[in-house]
Amino acid sequence: MNREQAVRINDHLLDACAALDQARMAIAGLGKAERIKLEDSFYGILGALEDELLQPVYDQHPDLEPPKSDREPYEYICALTWDEVQLPPGVTEQRLDKIIFSVMKPTWQKTSAIATRAMDRCKELGLPIDDKMIAARLKVLSDSDRIEGIGDIQSWFRSEVRLKD
Repeated sequence: MNREQAVRINDHLLDACAALDQARMAIAGLGKAERIKLEDSFYGILGALEDELLQPVYDQHPDLEPPKSDREPYEYICALTWDEVQLPPGVTEQRLDKIIFSVMKPTWQKTSAIATRAMDRCKELGLPIDDKMIAARLKVLSDSDRIEGIGDIQSWFRSEVRLKD
């Protein structure tokens, strides 16, 4: 493809990304069962758009690719599950939940941001809790409907959480 074609295709695909972001927020407003039904398909479409459509354009015309700082830095996947977590002495699930809830809001926020804020709060309190432990707990809180989550909570940059209404 020539540069003019690449620019036109890139512009349309970026418009599609923006539209998908609006759709993601609309999906976030659905009930949990409906969100779960749509999320896998949604992220499959988004991944295909990025990997199979945008990336080939950028491979041929690297100057069209947005600066890395404007994109997600990486997709961090946390494979740690809650049953694998060993809380340090003096830290209970209730105490960790209280810390997590204290950094959350009723608006959607990236799981990575919540994990980082909760970890920072734990450091302030002198608690040896890392971000992976917090992410594992966020998944449990989402799965048990104590918080709302969209996306695979273990994929930090492709999921968001919020306090329940």
